[in-house]
Amino acid sequence: MRPPATDRDDVVETLHGHRVADPYRWLEDPDSARTRGWVADQRDYFDQVFAGIGQRDWFTTTMNTILRQPHAGLPSRQHGRYLRRVRTADQDQDVLVGATSLDDLLDAPAELLDPNTWSSDATTSLGAARVSPDGRLLAHGISEAGSDWTRIALLDLTTGTLLEETVMAKFSAPTWLPDSSGFLYLSFPDAGRTEGTETRAVAGGHLMLHRIGTDPETDADLLSFPDDPHLMVWPQVFRDRGREWVVLGLRRGTNHSNAVWVAPVLDGATGPERPEPASLGEWRVLFADHDHGRFPVGVLDGELLLHVTDHPLGRVIAVTLPDGAQDTAGTRQRLVVEADEHALEDVVLADGILLTHHLVDAQPRLRRWTSNGELLGDVDLAGAGALLGVAAEDDDPEVFLATSSVTHVLTSWRLDAVTGELRQVGGVVSSWHPPEVTTTRHRATSTPARTAGPDAPPVQVPYFLVSPADAAPGPRPTLLYGYGGFSIPVLADYRAGWGAWLAAGGNLVIANLRGGSEYGQDWYDQGRLANKQNVFDDVIAVAEHLVATGRTTPAQLAVYGRSNGGLLAGAALTQRPDLFAAAIPQVGVLDLLRFHTFTIGAAWTSDYGDPGVAEDFETALAYSPLHNIHQGTQYPATLVVTGDHDDRVVPAHSHKFTATLQAAQRDPGAAPVVTRVEVSTGHGVGKPVGMQAAEWADLLAFAAHHTGLDPVAGQ
Repeated sequence: MRPPATDRDDVVETLHGHRVADPYRWLEDPDSARTRGWVADQRDYFDQVFAGIGQRDWFTTTMNTILRQPHAGLPSRQHGRYLRRVRTADQDQDVLVGATSLDDLLDAPAELLDPNTWSSDATTSLGAARVSPDGRLLAHGISEAGSDWTRIALLDLTTGTLLEETVMAKFSAPTWLPDSSGFLYLSFPDAGRTEGTETRAVAGGHLMLHRIGTDPETDADLLSFPDDPHLMVWPQVFRDRGREWVVLGLRRGTNHSNAVWVAPVLDGATGPERPEPASLGEWRVLFADHDHGRFPVGVLDGELLLHVTDHPLGRVIAVTLPDGAQDTAGTRQRLVVEADEHALEDVVLADGILLTHHLVDAQPRLRRWTSNGELLGDVDLAGAGALLGVAAEDDDPEVFLATSSVTHVLTSWRLDAVTGELRQVGGVVSSWHPPEVTTTRHRATSTPARTAGPDAPPVQVPYFLVSPADAAPGPRPTLLYGYGGFSIPVLADYRAGWGAWLAAGGNLVIANLRGGSEYGQDWYDQGRLANKQNVFDDVIAVAEHLVATGRTTPAQLAVYGRSNGGLLAGAALTQRPDLFAAAIPQVGVLDLLRFHTFTIGAAWTSDYGDPGVAEDFETALAYSPLHNIHQGTQYPATLVVTGDHDDRVVPAHSHKFTATLQAAQRDPGAAPVVTRVEVSTGHGVGKPVGMQAAEWADLLAFAAHHTGLDPVAGQ
């Protein structure tokens, strides 16, 4: 069985002195007849290959059992309203429910929004939802077919009716002004069609203000940076001692260093007696430099609290805000929480109490502090693998936490930030009983990358090994998962497919690769830009360690990752095809010479560098999966997964990689290269439960088939 042939065009460019062929560039146009025909042929080939995968039925049944369960998400309190997302076993999308008390939210909530009624195929989903400060309106995002574009609509919470006005936004949640007269959002007016199949490069985000009851066409354009098109902004509104502030973080793309601006909200007293709607005063630059991260936490007693990364493990400082003496703003700073030996991941303010979320060897620790930096104690997270979310209002002690583990989706907790009292709230009964597992911690030795120099010391790369509790000693089929980028930590947390793989009898490995934030800023810096090869060396080191310690063999090992982790899987299979039986790059960044030409791709130069710069181009060319495929090599069996409405990592990455790898594979009968193209889905958020179950089933069945995992026998 051979894959369908793909037409090759004679496209060759000379880039920084290199002649670079791009014969499948025509696949970058998702709407062309050629691309549509190619996708149809690939779907036929996928069906032929999967007809011979016997494990598919077992994983389909199991994934539907896991995902078709009642679900209740993290509660939150917003301006006197309690909100939560819930789902029955037969629903594809979460339903937003609400109440005016926590007891009513848990026992008898009112249905507010049901996305299951918004489209016939359940691919329209609910994004961020924010209650107005007066408690009257709910601004909420609506995404179609998984696109990053969201249509912000307004629900009247007193009548249950939708207002007619909507605005189009991207990469932002509605941020209300304190008097509820309007909200801030981010728009991209020059981005082309506001739908998931648009591939045009996105640049020049505009901070907009929509006034309730007005035509969105008249929305005020508050701020844009035409001379710095990659500058992104995120606004927050804080209230302190009767004064209100809009605090703006500004960063270039996905860079984790940012400037901070503030503006006072004029006519600061809230309430219906205000004769004119709130407006913003002049922007004041508190920090102009982009030398490190400065993440706003809240305003307290005239000071802006910031989580800063000027220390590689992070700390908390307080800086003065303008109070009429303009020359003092930002000049007085004090240390609130000093850096310790563990990475500071996040900080939340609740009624004057600071909650700091640290990672202790990639495991969560939550601490309570006074605003003067006095440690009040740790919050017992009951051995959770991850702290998924913290929902709090900065002037209220009631905080909601969500924790998870590898096999348990979510546990919700209510914390009193002042007293430290913690109790579990609102669980659901599931008929799925996950397998008993054993989780152990290990470290592999990663040798220095060729870019590190001869004197660079080896690095210990930690990983979680999760095995069925009753697993017999010896090698067994193993799924290796990693990410390694953008300062995003990878933890021993829940993914729907993990329980199914473990129930089938396989090992699961979760690797903490450089490029993440598990061990602070330095760990991140060691896995980006000129150091990006370290990430791939790290995952290869983990794979080799698993083999050397007898936990698996190359014939039993599959590597999997999504998005930047899809790049990881692509690099692993092209650099060490002998080390893996299967590879699954999902929605991966696979063309590192042209990623910056599509949608939001140019934002990722924080990690990948700029291919327009010769030095960055050379670095990217050395590891770009698309450009490191060699004719006649025997590559692992490969499943390339994408969605036709992915407007973050566009399908062209997956399409071109698939075509190139299919043409190069020496023996496709022994190790097929197939692609799975989902319809009406994007990068992942908002995907219907039914599609999630089918996708996970195919991914796991493919890995099981090519690593020899028999889910019936459990080995």
